[in-house]
Amino acid sequence: MEKNKIYNEDCLETMKKMDNESIDFIITSPLYADRRKSTYGGIHPDNYVEWFLKISNEIKRVLKSKGSFVINIKENVVDGERHTYVLELIIALRKQGWLWTEEYMWHKKNSFPGFWPNRLRDGWERLLHFTKEKKFNMYQDQVKVPVSSATIKRLENLSEKDNTRVESITGSGFGKNIGNWVGKEMVLPDNVLYLSTETGNKSHSAAFPEKLPEFFIKLFSKPNEIIYDPFMGSGTTAKVALDLNRYFIGSELSEEYYNISRKRLGQNENAKKFFEWK
Repeated sequence: MEKNKIYNEDCLETMKKMDNESIDFIITSPLYADRRKSTYGGIHPDNYVEWFLKISNEIKRVLKSKGSFVINIKENVVDGERHTYVLELIIALRKQGWLWTEEYMWHKKNSFPGFWPNRLRDGWERLLHFTKEKKFNMYQDQVKVPVSSATIKRLENLSEKDNTRVESITGSGFGKNIGNWVGKEMVLPDNVLYLSTETGNKSHSAAFPEKLPEFFIKLFSKPNEIIYDPFMGSGTTAKVALDLNRYFIGSELSEEYYNISRKRLGQNENAKKFFEWK
């Protein structure tokens, strides 16, 4: 399978060319139900799970045993209420053999303004993390963040209780010792990503910001590993993979977006280090 290439075809056709367990990390944002009909035809919410399970079955085959699969998705509003197709998809993927390991939230700092009579602004999207095994590759040190100034101030005046482990009152076995934070400069982030929606890339109607795939590529892969995006769109995942010294493979059914991604990557200096763009 040729690396650092986007295939202008359905992702099922691309994955047919891949060997079993040949991909290190997969991240994608598939078309949402009944969205972008003019480009992709649209998938009715009632048919979404059946449609996606064919794709996820191939993803499961090509993903390495300790690899991860992250999908950016959000429920649509249908007839005034949220459709349940995403929740149904999670259950169906678990029945398919996937482990639903974690759920991350993308908090959109500049969500689209508007008024709706029965709801508020839509300011977040899901990022569902699935794995094949309970023990998987995860590189938490690569996404650590500086300790906040508020935390540093809190640690300046610790009580005696702060330096002892406090067990959870629920009896869960969890506990905390605030004193353990003293001297730390970098800590793990939480599972909410505060990122603005993409505003610089006008070539795609739903491009996610580069920082989003960057976070997950760092977290779930190492340099020189292979990243696959089954719905490549305008090439954001490919660009970020190259910037982080990873290889990429992509699929994009739309010829328009395929050509946009080729042009975009052809202008990327990091791309020239990896391959001669044709």
